[in-house]
Amino acid sequence: MSDQDVSAPMPAASAKPFSAFERMVAWRYLRSRRKEAFISVIAGFSFAGITLGVATLIIVMAVMNGFRGELITRILGINGHMVVQPIDRPLDDYVGLAERFKLVDGVVNAIPLVEGQTLASGVGGAGTGALVRGVSAEDFQSMEIVSENIRSGDLVGFVAGEGVAIGSRMAQSLGLSAGDLITLVAPEGDVTPFGMTPRVKAYPVTAIFEVGMSEYDSSIIYMPLEEAQLYFNAEGVVQSIEVFVDDPDDIDAMRPLIEAAAERQIFITDWRQRNQTFFSALQVERNVMFMILTMIILVAALNIVSGLIMLVKDKGRDIAILRTMGASSGAVMRIFFMTGAAIGVTGTIAGFALGVVVCLNVERIRQFFSWLSGTTLFNPELYFLSQLPADMDSGETLLILIVALALSFIATLIPSWRASRLDPVQALRYE
Repeated sequence: MSDQDVSAPMPAASAKPFSAFERMVAWRYLRSRRKEAFISVIAGFSFAGITLGVATLIIVMAVMNGFRGELITRILGINGHMVVQPIDRPLDDYVGLAERFKLVDGVVNAIPLVEGQTLASGVGGAGTGALVRGVSAEDFQSMEIVSENIRSGDLVGFVAGEGVAIGSRMAQSLGLSAGDLITLVAPEGDVTPFGMTPRVKAYPVTAIFEVGMSEYDSSIIYMPLEEAQLYFNAEGVVQSIEVFVDDPDDIDAMRPLIEAAAERQIFITDWRQRNQTFFSALQVERNVMFMILTMIILVAALNIVSGLIMLVKDKGRDIAILRTMGASSGAVMRIFFMTGAAIGVTGTIAGFALGVVVCLNVERIRQFFSWLSGTTLFNPELYFLSQLPADMDSGETLLILIVALALSFIATLIPSWRASRLDPVQALRYE
């Protein structure tokens, strides 16, 4: 060391932890010199790894949260939270039942429903399977996710009981537009001397809706309730009553209230039972993705370990001089801890910023890469939704940041401890 270095102020053994001197030395070790270029490359890779790991984890979790939230909104916007079906006799008293259900505290709506499978065909004879749902005009208008997303036509004909409403993807596949006729073929039709014959009838398409979920937009046809009862030979009865409640997650508390209001034997299934496999698979996939992507951050943390160990080995003589100048072993440990932690903290902050930017623009990014590649990324036919959603959960994002910082801090402990245990005599002897 030069005379100027020797005459510099000596660090006192009793200096406060994380003092200006310790921060100055730690910052100095972060700056690269020519002979330390390889160590700086490792530090750069560690920083990039943590940044990409945190950003990827935030983006994937946000997309999966958005995907689940959008599916729940659309599934429960069309299907009831509870489905009431008869046990002892048909639902011929459905009007009174629905009114009693609506009076239950916490119930938003109760919709009598007639359902049936048909073959739908349009212009040119093209056909596709369809699920016909018969609802009253009032109940149809109460399903805002459908009635407020009419893309073509209007509900005048539906209210008058003279037409049907179909999804946008079904209209596209059958070549139909508002005002055209759609032909429906039901397997169970009229009884003739020659046996059961399919029922074939054409209806005008009064409205075309788009809820944003391809499965529904391509397969559901809404028909006025009375017409559906005639078409499916169910005059005066319905197959089920779908009940919508304020809080779908509190469905268990609503079950006994609905049973009491029915005043007859009924069988109830809720939205969790009807979609249990689907949402369980989503939850398992979400948890597995979290664990897998956390490995990226762990690998970057291990890069911090390797970089610091090499830095400690390279700075053995400097550590010995610091110790002889009065620096305590704790001060040396804190210096290298701050060196490694600085990489982890800045990488985590950069990853958080990158993740937020991507989440806020995820649909634009998807459209850009779709245009760039000439293909449809996240095809709605496969992924149900027409847009890629992203919903950042504050608690989950905070957990990701805590995990990233914890792994970064833990990764610095072993190299920092080794630096503090270095014997200055041995280090100077073998220099």
